Amino acid sequence: MKHKRSLVRRTAAMVAAGAAALALAACGGAGDGDTGGSAGHGGHNATPSASATAPSSQGKHSAADVAFAKGMIPHHRQAVEMADLAPGRAASPEVEKLATEIKKAQDPEIKTLSGWLTAWGEEVPAEDAAMDHSGHGTGGMDGMMTDQEMSGLEDASGEAFDTAFLELMIKHHEGAVAMARTEQADGAFAPAKKMADEIITSQSAEIERMNQLLGKG
Repeated sequence: MKHKRSLVRRTAAMVAAGAAALALAACGGAGDGDTGGSAGHGGHNATPSASATAPSSQGKHSAADVAFAKGMIPHHRQAVEMADLAPGRAASPEVEKLATEIKKAQDPEIKTLSGWLTAWGEEVPAEDAAMDHSGHGTGGMDGMMTDQEMSGLEDASGEAFDTAFLELMIKHHEGAVAMARTEQADGAFAPAKKMADEIITSQSAEIERMNQLLGKG
């Protein structure tokens, strides 16, 4: 009898210990699963959160950025229009080459600036705005050619065209550099400030080059 009772007790103890071990294992497994799930969930949330704030951070812009884009688009368009006059009129291959480079650099910037304005819900200047001086501050449109100056350039050819083109484009570039410096000082949109920096660097170099072609370098 005693032997039977001891056996029962030992069996019961073993069952109880086994049950306890199973409970502990299940508990530990659940805890591990929760931790992993929690970390995974946290990591999952962190990525969208970072990506969600990035565009917002990059997208911050100010009234100065809008003014820069709205002023530079017609300014660049007019430079491209001037550059388009060089083939067939310029006497110097250097002037024609410069005109090609100006167009190649400023056409893509016009598209970029227009894209920013559209993204900001702002109106992109009309195509004919390059020759419309009304409604623009003198600072914003520095260096823009008058209708009379553009007509004179269209009618010129040979060395007369080269001289007029270089003199007018120097004035035009100086206006662009001034606008870009204003953007650097007052703008908030990082890509626009970067473009302003590039305009200052490239157009200042072109001004020096044009002065050399005029014999002033």
